[in-house]
Amino acid sequence: MTASTDRYSSGQYLAANPDWHASDAPWKARQVRAMLHRHGLVPSTVLEVGCGTGVMLRSLAASPELALTRFEGFDISPQAVALAQSRITPSAEGDADPADRVRIRLGDPISEPSLAPGADLLLVMDVIEHVPDYLGFLEGCRRLTPAMVIHIPLDLHVSSLLRNAFVPTRYTIGHLHYFTFESALATLRDVGFEVIEATYTNAAAELFRHHPSLRRAIANGPRFLLSRFSRHWAARLLGGYSLLVLCRPAEPSLS
Repeated sequence: MTASTDRYSSGQYLAANPDWHASDAPWKARQVRAMLHRHGLVPSTVLEVGCGTGVMLRSLAASPELALTRFEGFDISPQAVALAQSRITPSAEGDADPADRVRIRLGDPISEPSLAPGADLLLVMDVIEHVPDYLGFLEGCRRLTPAMVIHIPLDLHVSSLLRNAFVPTRYTIGHLHYFTFESALATLRDVGFEVIEATYTNAAAELFRHHPSLRRAIANGPRFLLSRFSRHWAARLLGGYSLLVLCRPAEPSLS
């Protein structure tokens, strides 16, 4: 445990983010469902690393197309796991409650792969920007599962550089690393993933009702207008976008 990760076990992160971003989780679940649907994927087991309060897994478990899928989530924060477990109430015998197919546990299956062997799909949603050794973390992800859906905020853009926005958010939402579309994909390829699909998600606009502010309202106008021309340039200049990627371990080269 390092000083930068201790905030998740000490209660510091919970104090700064009382709902642990649970309000964003149903929206994230919709992005994952759409990605799986586009590729005809119906995993039998799903593992989420850094699951927080588990709300996204419960949202996925409620999806008709994933009615037979089992979900397991891990987080290194005792506070997040306690919140998750308090929200999952197993159904009475005979009821088909999605909560029966969701289990949340304290731990890190990247450093201890024996905790969660054999998952068909790994979910890593807004996690690698928090991890000190994110390259080692991603290499561990590659060894853990045959397919991964990962969500990465694209914090590095012209607006954030001009506003020097990085240091304040470092101590509130805990981002240690900052990515562009290109650097995020290069990172995944460098650690041995093959990218199957990469698409933008627009959290700034689509989650505005959960996080209303005058600053966000002012930023969303130009962002929307520029996105009509190019989402790529809207993300690069004004931010507000994240990257959703479906990937799998690359086949070893024969050369």
